[in-house]
Amino acid sequence: MNQQKAPSALMVILAFAAVYIIWGSTYFFIERGVKYIPPMLLGGLRFVTAGVMMLVWVAAKGERVWNRKAILHSVISGILMLFVGNGAVIWAEQYLHSSFVAIFLASAPIWFLVFDKPNWTENFTNRFTLLGVFIGLLGVIALFYEKLTSDGSTNTLVPILAIFIGNIGWVVGSLYSKYKVKGVSPSVNSAWQIFSAGIVFFIIGFADGSIEKTNWGAIPGEAWGALIYLIIMGSIVGYSAYVFLLSARSAAQVSSYAYVNPLVAVLLGVFINGDHLTRLQLTGLAIILGSVLCINLAKKEREKKQAQRQEPEADRMPVCKELVDN
Repeated sequence: MNQQKAPSALMVILAFAAVYIIWGSTYFFIERGVKYIPPMLLGGLRFVTAGVMMLVWVAAKGERVWNRKAILHSVISGILMLFVGNGAVIWAEQYLHSSFVAIFLASAPIWFLVFDKPNWTENFTNRFTLLGVFIGLLGVIALFYEKLTSDGSTNTLVPILAIFIGNIGWVVGSLYSKYKVKGVSPSVNSAWQIFSAGIVFFIIGFADGSIEKTNWGAIPGEAWGALIYLIIMGSIVGYSAYVFLLSARSAAQVSSYAYVNPLVAVLLGVFINGDHLTRLQLTGLAIILGSVLCINLAKKEREKKQAQRQEPEADRMPVCKELVDN
């Protein structure tokens, strides 16, 4: 009999807030950091530091850190998500603005639907989920129509291709983590994912010579500050919240962050970098927020159906059962 306790509503709300808001700001800080720190060094310092801190923390709490089978799956998913996925973002932001990168990655919910085979039946028959994804992509097109037409040169083709591949890597790694990582807490899983990705960043950075060529004295305080923010807020707080949500909510629901992150990235560009939004771009922002509402409506519709199916059993069950998202 499964007695696993469902996560509290407050924990889920706080985790979504972290993924929505903090991750939206990381695009901005990555752009600031990668101006002065080579991509492989930035990723290595960020993830190895955060990974070591998290491993020490979970060990101090008395959690089981050494579990070879669980670690293997964590390493695979961590490399896919953080080296392939986030590494592509770090590299591409040498050539593309952070707001554009964030918007381009808003296609993540589409790939979650495509690759999440166990939930194909549910995802492709739920009208609110499909409507949310469709509306979200319309918002992306409206928000960056002008930028896509003006920056569609060959100079940006390779970075855009890199982001596309990274987006797929992130989604596949997320689903791998959701379905393959068992018998380990979300915090331990996150710690090994982050640490292993950081090691790969360092290996590639030393192999291509970019780390050895780094002029450490030329790195300003602004870049170090961005790195510290990425370590603490982006990796430890934000990423841990994301892994927790993967274990507590459906992949389609969790993927709704891809619609809110661009909004945060654009607002940072407006208030800090002085970017100006056109009427078309403001319309796109509103459409994207509407898509998040549709995806949340899909969750409510599914919960209602589950409640209706369980009503006949309620009279025979002395104890109230809480609904758990798959």
